[in-house]
Amino acid sequence: MAEVFDSTRCTLGEGALWHPKRQELIWFDILGKKMFRKGSAETIVTALDEVSSAAFWVDAARIVVATQSALVLCNLDTGETEKLVDLEADNAVTRSNDGRADPWGGLWIGTMGFKAEKEAGAFYRYYKGELRQLFPDITIPNSTCFAPDRSRAYFSDTAQGKLFTVTLDKDGWPDAAPEVLVDFTASGLNPDGAVTDATGNLWIAFWGAAQVGVYSPTGTQIASHAMDAAQVTCPAFGGSDLTTLFCTSASEGLSEDERAKFAGTGMVFVQPNAGQGREEYAVLL
Repeated sequence: MAEVFDSTRCTLGEGALWHPKRQELIWFDILGKKMFRKGSAETIVTALDEVSSAAFWVDAARIVVATQSALVLCNLDTGETEKLVDLEADNAVTRSNDGRADPWGGLWIGTMGFKAEKEAGAFYRYYKGELRQLFPDITIPNSTCFAPDRSRAYFSDTAQGKLFTVTLDKDGWPDAAPEVLVDFTASGLNPDGAVTDATGNLWIAFWGAAQVGVYSPTGTQIASHAMDAAQVTCPAFGGSDLTTLFCTSASEGLSEDERAKFAGTGMVFVQPNAGQGREEYAVLL
């Protein structure tokens, strides 16, 4: 079983990202409006003005943060911020959720209702200064990741219990309708965040199942890794050789008895030598 990397109990820990230039993990407590960073030293906590869910690295100093209403460029060294583009800023019902940078230097970001209102959200891609909606009518967008050969993207709607795949054109835009790769409804598994490793396998956090599952690009389960929290949310590969698995978790909605079943509820986990990951792609501005 994975060990505790950071013992802070997040209400809704999410958005794990290993920053390859800074050699530190970045993650969020969405409902707590906080961003965390931790490498070899103590955890750095930043209070945020808005609910925020995901980060994307640009260079050694700058990241893009997905807030409830915008994509914001943040300088981690100076604290300066600059809004890049509105993200459903005129819709008070929704906020950002899961996202990941793609191999072309764009980024995908999903939106959802604060109360997970049915089909209130969507998936978007931000690329070369343009934010374009990809897929509407999404309830809980998750599992955003990409095949290493650039052939396809993966994503899920946790509320549907399905993992989708869609082929991509030479510029990284979807060029066909999404198809269901794995239907988890029979098993009762709820796909949350996901990442692909160096060979193209998908590592999927399962909300409510205390595990990260590993699946082949064809949707066959290969392995699973136990976590000491029921609601695991977002995996990431990091460390100097990218073989260390990190995973965030959440305590949201759990009773005291349910929280007591898992000592690590809401914490961030680490498992060395879990698999061979890949460096996350940088966003090109």
